[in-house]
Amino acid sequence: MKRWAYPLALVTLAIFLVMAINFQSPSFMAFDEQIASIVRGNEFIGLFHYLGETVFVVIVTLLVFFYIWFREKNYRAMLYIVLTMAVGTTINQGLKALFARPRPEILEQLTSYSFPSGHSQMGVLYLFMLAYLFSKITTNHKRITIVWVAAIVLACLIGLSRIAESRHFATDVLAGWSIGYTWFIICVLWYEQRERKFKKRNS
Repeated sequence: MKRWAYPLALVTLAIFLVMAINFQSPSFMAFDEQIASIVRGNEFIGLFHYLGETVFVVIVTLLVFFYIWFREKNYRAMLYIVLTMAVGTTINQGLKALFARPRPEILEQLTSYSFPSGHSQMGVLYLFMLAYLFSKITTNHKRITIVWVAAIVLACLIGLSRIAESRHFATDVLAGWSIGYTWFIICVLWYEQRERKFKKRNS
């Protein structure tokens, strides 16, 4: 990870807090409507919501988990995956219940709460987790850069898909991205600390 990636988590935490405090204010509601007017109904962007569906995310996470278990025998990485994804999901559900924000008013709307967007948060978590783990098993900087760029672009599109389909407000998505990145970095810091202790103990 680049050094700037760690303090950036404080910035994203601050963004989340700003969204959490102000999402009902007139200026942020106007922001939601402005972004929705740009993205709403975009069928191409809407397709990317499938990459953030719970079933897809769980399947990808389990495949990576079992690969690391059987091929790498890296139990710290396995626990890192559990912390990132399982605890990340719990955080999202807890925040939804805490803020209890209704979703945009459309026909056949989902019944769960809206803030923060689960697709956005979990999209960041599982895609960035994959990119981070990939960066640990290769020294090819070009490939690492490509994977990270792909992860960032896909995470953005997953979030935007929720606005395109009127499932979330823009502030929900921004909050999901922000808290997702913050939790991702917290998990990375835990993992890297455990790695340093392991290497020191075996040196």
